[in-house]
Amino acid sequence: MPDHTSSALVDALRQAIGSANVLVDGDLSNYEQDWRKRSRGKALAVVRPANTQEVVAIVKACANAKVSIVPQGGNTGLVVGSIPDETGSQVVLSMQRMQRVRHVDADNLTITVEAGCTLQSLQDAAEKAGYLFPLSLGSEGSCTIGGNLGTNAGGTQVVRYGNARELCLGLEVVTASSEVMHGLSGLRKDNTGYDLRNLMIGSEGTLGIITAATMKLFPQPAATLTAWAAVPTVTAAVKLLGLAHQHLGASLTGFEMMNQYSLGLVNKHFAQMRIPLWNETPYCVLLENSDTESQEHARARFEHLLEVAMEEGCVSDAVVAENLSQARNFWHIRESITMAQAQEGLNIKHDISLSVSSIAAFVEKTDAQLAQEIPGVRLVNFGHLGDGNLHYNVQVPEGNDNLVFLKDYEERVNHLVYDAVKNFGGSISAEHGIGSLKVDTLPHYKDPTALALMRQVKQALDPLGILNPGRVVR
Repeated sequence: MPDHTSSALVDALRQAIGSANVLVDGDLSNYEQDWRKRSRGKALAVVRPANTQEVVAIVKACANAKVSIVPQGGNTGLVVGSIPDETGSQVVLSMQRMQRVRHVDADNLTITVEAGCTLQSLQDAAEKAGYLFPLSLGSEGSCTIGGNLGTNAGGTQVVRYGNARELCLGLEVVTASSEVMHGLSGLRKDNTGYDLRNLMIGSEGTLGIITAATMKLFPQPAATLTAWAAVPTVTAAVKLLGLAHQHLGASLTGFEMMNQYSLGLVNKHFAQMRIPLWNETPYCVLLENSDTESQEHARARFEHLLEVAMEEGCVSDAVVAENLSQARNFWHIRESITMAQAQEGLNIKHDISLSVSSIAAFVEKTDAQLAQEIPGVRLVNFGHLGDGNLHYNVQVPEGNDNLVFLKDYEERVNHLVYDAVKNFGGSISAEHGIGSLKVDTLPHYKDPTALALMRQVKQALDPLGILNPGRVVR
């Protein structure tokens, strides 16, 4: 872009939202570098609007200059979907100033928040009002609702409450033509045409810019109990999940599986944590039971479930948390796996989903293929078994140079894993999105008709291609 055009656009942005909120100089690494620190771009400017009308003004100015916009929430994504490219010609639109809780509707069990509101702030606002907002992620202190919806985030309670999409009842969106789609009514039933809300959710800012959302609230459970169980195989874990559905029903809110190596990394890098049973079993499972009656009722049902599971041979040992502190420790262990991986060194991440019935066969086959292809391979297999979502990651073999290994093996490993996922009827992205990291991979694994329709939708809603280009579809 010619300098005079860049200068004119920056001037227009400063006029629209104030010079203090148009960043062009200094250290912009928080906006230009992805969370994993594997990619870094360069922004023409970082703009921080305070309200929806300022977002409208930004989009209008960028459209007039034919400059692309990269929407950004907490910049905690894992698929390089919210940082600028390296050209220095893109505007990063940070939602960090749009944090307001606009409205809590107790009768409708909804809360309306701006897109830059962090997930933890939303959780806290819900709790203050006497309700539960169940979306829970490891990055909840910094990720934003706009980002959660843009990627259709999952987390640890999907088995009971669903992904971000299921928790959303309305959106306010600024379109590529700088118009506002007003849809925050919070209706649970609305059959007036195409579901544009769900189209925007999971689109990663490529179809519109989410500025606010109306989300579901739930009553606080009377009691929440957490258990940690040792299981001998993935098949046994799947059997335990079936028993949990049978005995707990809708009270089952979380079901996480972790292999021994993933827990070993936590033990190695966070030695202060006390991890139960991990060195005695190939897999551990973390279960959460939210009861509507009482602590006693919850414990009785939980203990009965575990007794049945032990009798049927799918659990070898188990611990039910005695108090809230112990329960939080169990969850902290699970949430520390990603950080332990980072401490260990670079790795190859896969966020995949499969039908629960296919997971055991997938793991057995893919583990064997990787072991054959890569001597000494270290597999970090953990995730949300309750909804079929695995983080099936490959750690660099000990003694190997991390960067050299990634250069030589990353593409091969990805193809092997994704081919296996496709053969088992799964998806190469479960909750992290496509971003730019998987945009060239997606055509090999997405139904071609579906992909063609996605491209048509993109062209129709963003004909200039200014909204987060090079992400999701090309």
